[in-house]
Amino acid sequence: MSARRNSRDPLGAALDLVGDRWSLLIVRDLLQGRTRFSELRGSVVGIASNVLADRLKRLEAAAVIERRSYSIAPPRAEYFLTPKGHGLGLAVGALLLWGERYTAHELTIIDQACGHTVELVYRCPKCQHETPRLRLRIVEP
Repeated sequence: MSARRNSRDPLGAALDLVGDRWSLLIVRDLLQGRTRFSELRGSVVGIASNVLADRLKRLEAAAVIERRSYSIAPPRAEYFLTPKGHGLGLAVGALLLWGERYTAHELTIIDQACGHTVELVYRCPKCQHETPRLRLRIVEP
């Protein structure tokens, strides 16, 4: 698929932004409350410090995260998801649920109120009904 096609396709555009090996893992950890570079480096298994720094800069440039300084000497920062970044929570959750079902896993998504696991549900916002996956179609707008 050409770069031009990706820019017109929402999935291609999203993957251009967060489809590398590390970005969604960083988003996952930010969703879990890890905000400092050292916390992210320790929780994103296998990521090199220079790669983490590069991904954080890319995500900041794309307005997915924002950087906030908490120390001037030495310079230190925390990273927080923007509303755009929080929107990726649904994609991270969907991939986590898929991984829970089809791979070996260590995490699951639960409802904090009842403690039960949850599932991804598609809902028509106009009709207010759940849409079964078999009725979903990807179409041109």
